Amino acid sequence: MNEYITRVLLVEDEEDAREILSFYLDTIFDEVQIASDGQEGLELYEKAYNDNKTFDLVLTDIQMPNLDGLSMIEDITKINEDQKFIIVSAYKDEEYLFKSINLNVISYFVKPLEVKNMMEMLKKVKSKVLEDKSNEPVEEVILKINNTYEYNRKTNLLYRNGELVDLSKKEKLLIEALVKNIKEIKTKEYLKEFIWKDSETSDATMRTVIKRVKDKIVDDDFIVSKKGLGYLIERNN
Repeated sequence: MNEYITRVLLVEDEEDAREILSFYLDTIFDEVQIASDGQEGLELYEKAYNDNKTFDLVLTDIQMPNLDGLSMIEDITKINEDQKFIIVSAYKDEEYLFKSINLNVISYFVKPLEVKNMMEMLKKVKSKVLEDKSNEPVEEVILKINNTYEYNRKTNLLYRNGELVDLSKKEKLLIEALVKNIKEIKTKEYLKEFIWKDSETSDATMRTVIKRVKDKIVDDDFIVSKKGLGYLIERNN
């Protein structure tokens, strides 16, 4: 039994096609989430991404209400430029194919679907996903941030020279947010959504939490502000 979990997001507005695709996807992948239009798909993707649960593949129709498939793909790519997509559409239109060239679209299924060809492609995609996952470096449980501080990814606790740093719930969430994909700069919007589940939280409130944490790690501060971009952890080891 493989230890890796494969996750797929299906975005399809036609009920019959949605049921067929979800059935076959369920036979191949471990987890399948379903959205009925591009806007719902984007919202599901953003929530999963913020919860650090990425999708290995996004299957989407093109012509959908609220937000079309290509627009959704463009918005998702802004969140995760490495996301892979398969387009499913009744419109075999060269214009759509041309627009999708630089959007990590790895295949294009045309309705009515040919089940045999579709299944073969999906199985190949899963095999490639598992191969890529098996080659990923194992994430260290104890993250050495600098000569003074270490962070335990399993318990989400911060230590100073082996001693636990006393952090409030919001302060812990700030550190946890910054540790995820540690090399990435976290925008104010990302941090607000992660900590408060509300991107409308005021900048002043967020700065207060950041200052409280920085005051507690002032002896070897590792939180760096990138003007106009956001915050990240600067490691020194």
